[in-house]
Amino acid sequence: MKEVIQQLRGREILNARGKPTVEAELITSSGITVTASVPSGTSTGKYEAFELYDGGSRYEGCGTRKAAANISGEINDCLRGVALEDLRAIDQRICALDGTPNKSRLGGNALLAVSMAAARAGAAAAGVPLYRWLAGEQRKLRMPDLTATVIAGGAFSFSGLAFEDYILVLSGFEQFSDELEALVAIRRQLERDVRAKYGDFLEDGGAIAAPIASDGEAFEFMLEAARKAGFEANAALGLDVASSQMYSPEDDLYRFGKLPPQNREQLLETYLGLCREYPLRLIEDGFHEDDFEGFGMLKAAAPGIQVVGDDLFATNLARIRRGIQHDSANTLLLKMNQAGTITEAMDAGRFAQENGYDVIVSLRSGETTDDFAADLAVAVGARQIKAGSPVRAERNAKYNRLLKIQAQLES
Repeated sequence: MKEVIQQLRGREILNARGKPTVEAELITSSGITVTASVPSGTSTGKYEAFELYDGGSRYEGCGTRKAAANISGEINDCLRGVALEDLRAIDQRICALDGTPNKSRLGGNALLAVSMAAARAGAAAAGVPLYRWLAGEQRKLRMPDLTATVIAGGAFSFSGLAFEDYILVLSGFEQFSDELEALVAIRRQLERDVRAKYGDFLEDGGAIAAPIASDGEAFEFMLEAARKAGFEANAALGLDVASSQMYSPEDDLYRFGKLPPQNREQLLETYLGLCREYPLRLIEDGFHEDDFEGFGMLKAAAPGIQVVGDDLFATNLARIRRGIQHDSANTLLLKMNQAGTITEAMDAGRFAQENGYDVIVSLRSGETTDDFAADLAVAVGARQIKAGSPVRAERNAKYNRLLKIQAQLES
């Protein structure tokens, strides 16, 4: 007898930043009960699925009781009795129920929570791990390499650094567990080194937000920490520029912290100068979210660099197609909540891979301890996962899940 959805309940919970988000609880016809909670971003693009908030005075307008009620009400009514074996059919059904192109009526946060819960329940009903259920029986599975923001800057940081994320890019390890151990060692050494110069400092999602003087000093700190930890050969550098936050369409200029205003060509030269001076191997959102041409210029000028589209693509098939037509990038940053359902996110990732792109599954700044992203990274065969510094529970939930997946794949 097929396992079907018996009941869905939505509830308002808090994410790691103390901001409300949505959790869905799903109960099946045989009594299987699962939950799933969704992340939210601080630096968000205009093409992402719509997050529904309540407005008003509660939580400064960011309550999620409306989205939770939509799960318990309309979505529950729509999905009661629906079989769990076909996640795509479930996702299509709730998208049709919402009826808007960006999921703004019921909320992309509500739809994603339900999609995640349905996937988790489907895997439980089938008696297989979530990553295998998502991937299918025939797809070859691999563990992702790690990219991790270890120093924070940009518009939402206290550090004063120009760019948003200063990223360690690790590779060359035989096992995922060895790579994670290296990340922990480098992050600890980095903290000791920065504290020795700057004293106590704030953190931003686990990333160091000390008053570091410049991009160059941040990179030197990171490389020296990798050297001291014994992983110099395995460590390269990355930047998440988050350019859309710093772009002024009125005069077509970018304004980053203490740097002088720059046009596209000047900003491109800034990146190329950093690539010449440091082992910078990844640049994410180097230009604003509608500048497909600028991304293409960077890709052409910096061969061998992962040119990553986050806000540019928004985990959206139509925008990825446009990027491929313009030869704009070579890497998709995949975020579940940008798409709003799991099958849409996976379709975006697989389409990107089929067209020669790398995929990086990324967490958001407003994470929960839900570890779904770890299974998703393995299921889509992501080259990397961007999960942050391993010093926060919401980050380590994903790392710990990946350790379990590694053990299962090895056995």
